[in-house]
Amino acid sequence: MLNRQSSALRFRGKKKNPPIVSTTLALSQTPANPAVKPDDDKIVEDFENRVSHYLEERRKQAGTSPKPTSSPEKLDDAQQTLAQKSKDARAEAEHGDVFSPEITAYFRRQIKSALAGPQGAKIRASLHHAEPVHGVPLRVNQVYPNKAPLQSMPPSLLLKVPPLPKELQYRLVGRNLVLLDMVPKIIVDFIPAAIPANKE
Repeated sequence: MLNRQSSALRFRGKKKNPPIVSTTLALSQTPANPAVKPDDDKIVEDFENRVSHYLEERRKQAGTSPKPTSSPEKLDDAQQTLAQKSKDARAEAEHGDVFSPEITAYFRRQIKSALAGPQGAKIRASLHHAEPVHGVPLRVNQVYPNKAPLQSMPPSLLLKVPPLPKELQYRLVGRNLVLLDMVPKIIVDFIPAAIPANKE
């Protein structure tokens, strides 16, 4: 069980410079829950606890979705305000706060297993046809580019990773797996090279 006083998920404090990754973009939606081996149960539980803790703190510190409005300008202003509050509340967020080394290894195993299975070729083909986006920096606790094109991931790949609350989504930026909070459009965390290269 995640210690809620742990420094793993940091809210408020001095801002640090998170790592950057630049590559291409594709989209993953909330998946169904896969069957996990008993040895992986605690890892999945740890991940879910970290995600839940992040959401609880974001809601408490920054709020929830902007109120509906027919004015695009007001909606954009509300979105920017929420995003800034979220960034300020989690100013000390670092790469690996949610995707710990153990969780990262689990996700990589699950994805590699999907790609090695019967649907592997179709998954690769779908990823290959994703609309490319160049020069997109991945920074933990930064706003995800609103104008970046998106592409849904094959369900056979999504079935291999834990489901997410409705506010969060998985996205793939090149070979990197991104955990995105869709409400403030904030990058919560990411796994570099989560998708193995063709030769791996």
